[in-house]
Amino acid sequence: MSVFLSSLGFGIISAAVLAIATVGFTMQFAVTNVLNLAYGSVMINSAFVTYFLNIHGHLNAWVALIGGVATGSVASYLLNRFVYTPFQRRNLAPITIVIVALGVDLCGTFGLQAIVGGSYFTYRQSQGREWHFLGMYFSTLQLTIIAIALGVMIAVAWLLRYTRLGKAMRATSANPNLARNSGVRTQSVISTTWLISGALAGLAGTVFAMNTGVFEATSAQLYIVLLLAAMFLGGPGEPYGAMLGAATIGIATELSAAFINPQYKMVIAFVILLGMLTFRPYGLFGSERTA
Repeated sequence: MSVFLSSLGFGIISAAVLAIATVGFTMQFAVTNVLNLAYGSVMINSAFVTYFLNIHGHLNAWVALIGGVATGSVASYLLNRFVYTPFQRRNLAPITIVIVALGVDLCGTFGLQAIVGGSYFTYRQSQGREWHFLGMYFSTLQLTIIAIALGVMIAVAWLLRYTRLGKAMRATSANPNLARNSGVRTQSVISTTWLISGALAGLAGTVFAMNTGVFEATSAQLYIVLLLAAMFLGGPGEPYGAMLGAATIGIATELSAAFINPQYKMVIAFVILLGMLTFRPYGLFGSERTA
């Protein structure tokens, strides 16, 4: 039982990090219909900006995190503005955008590795005291990350449900042509979506690096598998589904690491992804329209 509870604790913190990343990832897909496979690259580059501000700029890691969030936001906006949008305007096949995104991911990740090298890095930051809850163990840092994730989920839910921007985002996601004809400035909505989702990528990348303790340029290379599994489990383009999908994948992968083999974590996520695509490709919260 202690192994189960310990693994469950690891699963909860993994789910918190994954939830932040998946919500931003699925928001991009919902509003722009772009499967941004370069999301992991944006995450790890943002984490390194936070690192350099923390180590070389002598800023507290939580203050330096602002730089990582800003980096993710600006990088995602520029990525959409100068890479994805020009390809979309040419009415190319969707697979073309996916290949372009994959190329951007490889350039971003291994370009970063060429700059920082293959060494491992860590923030100058304390984990804080250890807290015990029902047989689970959390550091102060991990509890802070969980609190941030819950705050992000509440903020995104409020944004989508109660603000004009959220309503415009939902309208653009449902039918961009109809939204445009109804007076919604869809291009502005899309740009704002990339800024917000990019900020979430930057935040996710930094807390991911904080949680792992040590990281390198390629640490988020396979994170896209977890993002895809969480997104398709909850429903493509469904932010609320992304939250549930992230919780499920985060906990399932950590439990599998404890009871099967730690090396199979990504395999478990991929199996869940394949199963969902096979039996319900539109996810738990999605509809056939979103598949």
